[in-house]
Amino acid sequence: MLVAIAFTSLLVPIASFLAISALAWLLLGLFLDKDDRAEQRLQEMSDPRRKANLDKEAKKSEAIARVLKKASPALAKPFTPTNEKDMGKLKQSLVEAGFRSESAPLTYLAIRGISSLVFLALGGGFSLFMYGFTGTAAIRAFVIAAFGFYLPALGLHFLVKRRKTQIFLGLPDALDLMVVCVEAGLGLDQAMRRVSDEMKKSYRIISDEFGLCNLHLQMGRARNQVLSDLGARTGVDDLRALASILIQADKFGSSIANALRVQSDSMRIRRSQIAEEKAAKTAVKLIFPLVLFIFPGIFVVLVGPAGIQMAREMFPAMGGR
Repeated sequence: MLVAIAFTSLLVPIASFLAISALAWLLLGLFLDKDDRAEQRLQEMSDPRRKANLDKEAKKSEAIARVLKKASPALAKPFTPTNEKDMGKLKQSLVEAGFRSESAPLTYLAIRGISSLVFLALGGGFSLFMYGFTGTAAIRAFVIAAFGFYLPALGLHFLVKRRKTQIFLGLPDALDLMVVCVEAGLGLDQAMRRVSDEMKKSYRIISDEFGLCNLHLQMGRARNQVLSDLGARTGVDDLRALASILIQADKFGSSIANALRVQSDSMRIRRSQIAEEKAAKTAVKLIFPLVLFIFPGIFVVLVGPAGIQMAREMFPAMGGR
């Protein structure tokens, strides 16, 4: 009985550890930068076995993707939003995270369903096995399954926030490069293409977004619509403002270089203000670790020897009386 109670008390920490480990593994894979195609080719030429291993991994990933794509409609059907408004919000969130394919919503909902089932099997199954079909076991199973269901949503929110931050940090440099290109005699389309080519190493997300805009322009879409889609697709307010400024400059025939320079300066000022705000908040945030962790240690080091000395000298004298 004691063994069963101990095993049950360790069930939730083990499930939490597995969930955090899976999330850390996912985030680690997202943070690791992928090699450039030229670097991959050089590595394949230097090591032929690496190419064979990469081909095997690519085939396995393609097979898993095909299986998931086939199973996505059935798994995502119970979680699919019933109205167009909720579906539009889901698609917008996925686009802001960088997933633009038509099957992205179904795949995401299928992943949420699979995650909830896995967590239900790992945590809820053990609870039902230990407690039987009781109310406590059902509540534990529901809580663990709900955590697994909302875990992909947290991951999606993190991806959206990370992508917006990277765009915000890299946009002033992209605008400066666009100013140089425009002042050198290039048009806006050629300047965006140049920025897309030059910023692949430093800011890959901005490079991809500008490259997608160039592709839309080459397909014959209107420049105003392409710029509006750029701001709406990323969900970044600065890009929306940039798109509005460029549309107005193109409409009224004003200087695009001046508009880009003003926008770049305003973004740099805003970035410095955000840095100053974070620096000002540092003192307040340091109060809690100072009081909880650092001050007790300092107190023990400073007062401890004096307290020990006082105890050694005063307690025997008090006992003698």
